Amino acid sequence: MKYRSIFKDDVYAFGELQVLSVAEKYIENGSLNNMFLYDDGIIKGLIRIDKEEILELYVDHFFQGQGIGSELIEYAKENAQVSFLWTIEKNTDAIRFYEAHGFHLTDNRRLEEGTTEYIVMMRN
Repeated sequence: MKYRSIFKDDVYAFGELQVLSVAEKYIENGSLNNMFLYDDGIIKGLIRIDKEEILELYVDHFFQGQGIGSELIEYAKENAQVSFLWTIEKNTDAIRFYEAHGFHLTDNRRLEEGTTEYIVMMRN
């Protein structure tokens, strides 16, 4: 949820992009396949995987820094054999987080659809 400082859109960051809102959209669409939720009575984070790729990793802003993202990514590495992901190039916090979990930046970079921001590939 570190996108607020990049996109500067409070309505999106604190409305649509909250973990529960994202999870509810997937539940409504019936597409919870390969999605894992961190839920200890409150849904605090989620990770969505497609084959070897981490498609999404969200931890609600209020619960960041509590090890939830670490638990989700380590679960994905151990149980889903993930090997790569894409992250916003300006999201240096996310890049450092992924590096701490064994991922490294590659030379692959492209525009994120519908934005003016670049995303970069990281491999495990």
